[in-house]
Amino acid sequence: MEPASLENLRVLYHSDDFIVINKHWDIRIDSKMWYEKQTVQSQLRHRFPELADPGTYYGFRFCHQLDFSTSGALCVALNKAAAGRAYRCFKERLVTKAYLALVRGSVQSSRMTLDFSIGRSTAEGRTHMMCIAGSDGCENPKPCQTELVVLEYGSYSGDPVTKVLLQPLTGRTHQLRVHCSAIGHPIVGDFTYSLRTDSAPYRMMLHAYLLRLPLEPEPVEVIAPDPFLPKLDPLWAPQHKVQPLEGALEQLLQHPKDPVEGEEQGSSPQHAGTVEGKTAPRETEEQIAQCQQWLSEWGMD
Repeated sequence: MEPASLENLRVLYHSDDFIVINKHWDIRIDSKMWYEKQTVQSQLRHRFPELADPGTYYGFRFCHQLDFSTSGALCVALNKAAAGRAYRCFKERLVTKAYLALVRGSVQSSRMTLDFSIGRSTAEGRTHMMCIAGSDGCENPKPCQTELVVLEYGSYSGDPVTKVLLQPLTGRTHQLRVHCSAIGHPIVGDFTYSLRTDSAPYRMMLHAYLLRLPLEPEPVEVIAPDPFLPKLDPLWAPQHKVQPLEGALEQLLQHPKDPVEGEEQGSSPQHAGTVEGKTAPRETEEQIAQCQQWLSEWGMD
């Protein structure tokens, strides 16, 4: 529960080609702002100055993104060749991710597929937020899906909460946060998607637990330890276990879901329910921009 600092970078995996860190909560990955002293970029420069690459804008090649408020497994490539392999892995939808979260209330179904298209909000006061299709000011919603598995019921500071395992099947901005909020179970401590009401917890309770990249010749599979344990945060009081985390994760890995097929804006409304037989979605604007940035920095030769 200690705040982030330059010294407390937690390394989960380190090879000649990749570092995977356990990103702290409430820290940006990188920043162009001179006053942003506390970033993952600065932590890496402090811990591994010899690995910084002056040929890149940020000094390090981050293979993917995590929100400022989200903790957990974050992969960094240490050379152009490794970055190229990681890029292709993400582009071909071969990466498996799983997140842990505490959400408000008691989720009734033990397993759900959350199927809501997500777009960017243009509503007054919400221009930095995402929204689900059909809500006021939701611009250009895109199909996306999240698998939700209930692990435990309990309470946080005396209020009912549910511990869940989340698997994003698409990569929309703020997808997990928006989907949980859309079913009436916002993530504990998510100030933004609780409409600025959930400000008491010391952090947002969303954690990137598993990251699997089937790379050749070096597969990377890393677990960032579960931070939502009573011994680490006594405000979280588990009361009833539905299934163990290890079993839920094993089931997820043994029976991976197909990615969601992209659809044009104006297609039929999305709803909560299982969708089968889908193929890979079109790349989002954010993914295309990220890939273009990667390509310009790395080169693929």
